[in-house]
Amino acid sequence: MYLGELSGLKIGQATRDAFGDALKELGDKYPGIVTVDGDVGNSTRTEVFAHAYPERAFNVGIAESNMVSVAGGLASTGHIPVVASFAAFLLCNAYDQIRMSIAFPNMNVKLVGTHAGISIGEDGPSQMGIEDVSLACSLPGMVVMVTADAVSTKAATAAMLEYEGPVYLRLGRPKVSEIYSEGDTFEIGKANTVREGDDVTIIANGLMVAGAIDAATKLAEEGVSVRVIDMHTVKPLDVDAVQKAARETGAIVVAEEHLAHGGLGSAVAMAVSQTSPVPMAYVNVGDCFAESGDPQGLLDKYGLTAAAIIEAVKKVK
Repeated sequence: MYLGELSGLKIGQATRDAFGDALKELGDKYPGIVTVDGDVGNSTRTEVFAHAYPERAFNVGIAESNMVSVAGGLASTGHIPVVASFAAFLLCNAYDQIRMSIAFPNMNVKLVGTHAGISIGEDGPSQMGIEDVSLACSLPGMVVMVTADAVSTKAATAAMLEYEGPVYLRLGRPKVSEIYSEGDTFEIGKANTVREGDDVTIIANGLMVAGAIDAATKLAEEGVSVRVIDMHTVKPLDVDAVQKAARETGAIVVAEEHLAHGGLGSAVAMAVSQTSPVPMAYVNVGDCFAESGDPQGLLDKYGLTAAAIIEAVKKVK
């Protein structure tokens, strides 16, 4: 059963596919966009833009550190570089260059990490970005977004191009459930409440938003009213939405396809502890590397499921 099926959500595009389409569509509006790719444009979907604007697309080969440095140079000349690679390759391989060539000089570079999380499946742990959100959030001035579906990804792509400064956008490989409709509100730093509730709040991002909606649907059958918040922007976090949820529902569960430390759960806990301490529980990959396998099988094995979220809710309520 895919995440979102229990709630009747339809499967839509993968977020990486939505990003590729959006980037091409925005090419005319933002003539300064250039793509810088590490020879994986067919996977990150920057090739869609490259086919439409070949003179604005640069493939530097399998050299992520150089790729980021090139992007910093392009940004210094007024371009809007969109740098794309697998999340693990981009954030882990090129962290120092991101730190010194992008974050420190506050360059207007858009970093896009695809194939994030364990849901890439058979590619295995060497290619699973499970620490990328933590690494990106640790960089001063870096906006960090993790989108849940195709519509929100297209909106996030437009928002990051409009934003002046460094941004990290995290995307996934598998097709995901449709949560939003065209025209729904999306704003950097402003969470979206996708389901109202009074008894407990589930805060999630990425593909776990659909899992949270499934959990809320099942719990409603047991008389538990669950608020579901899509925290698509991890940094800057919508602290007001978090604290309001803590005050009004009295308990919070955080669900994310990331390691336990340094991601959305850590950010939410920091916000809650400041003014409104409440019981909290966390659904994530834990403190381990995953393995190669079927994507849904991996999500099941490592507890990234609606059932795991329901269990976490029952621990805090």
